[in-house]
Amino acid sequence: MAHERIAFPMPASCEVVFDVFHYHRWRARWDSLVSHTEVDGGAPCPYVGAVSENVGGGLLRALSMRTEFVSYQRPRLAAARMLGTSFPFSKWAASMKHEPAAGGGSVLIYTYNIEAGPRMLRWLIEPVVHHVFRRQTVKRFERMRAFLATNGSEVEAWQRGYHGAGSPGAQ
Repeated sequence: MAHERIAFPMPASCEVVFDVFHYHRWRARWDSLVSHTEVDGGAPCPYVGAVSENVGGGLLRALSMRTEFVSYQRPRLAAARMLGTSFPFSKWAASMKHEPAAGGGSVLIYTYNIEAGPRMLRWLIEPVVHHVFRRQTVKRFERMRAFLATNGSEVEAWQRGYHGAGSPGAQ
């Protein structure tokens, strides 16, 4: 099983970074790793116990993964695990922890565990899968950082209306 922890400095607060990843209205604008993501039942973002469908983007379009959120503590922590399998993954789990940083920014700490399958070929394919997954993860969060650098104020304005209104359904 491959395990990694990667820290990404972000040019926005924990609240902004958390929402840009988890609210599908924002994620669709920057995350080219997925072409479509949706919470079962149509919620705008996950919650503990939520199941989401995530369809890969670009060259990874054939990859589709169902995940269940095991933690969702806005704006500090979210964690999910894969339900079933999705080649090349036999197991997948990840967490995103957000910590404040100086100057109004934050640090996103992404930790993941992956296991490649099928079992008989794990020794051969897991190092390759881990290498590709890590490289794509770094690219993904670099895209997120660039989006935040140019669109962070737009997200903050949306948050004032959405979260400030006290109504989770207000948009």
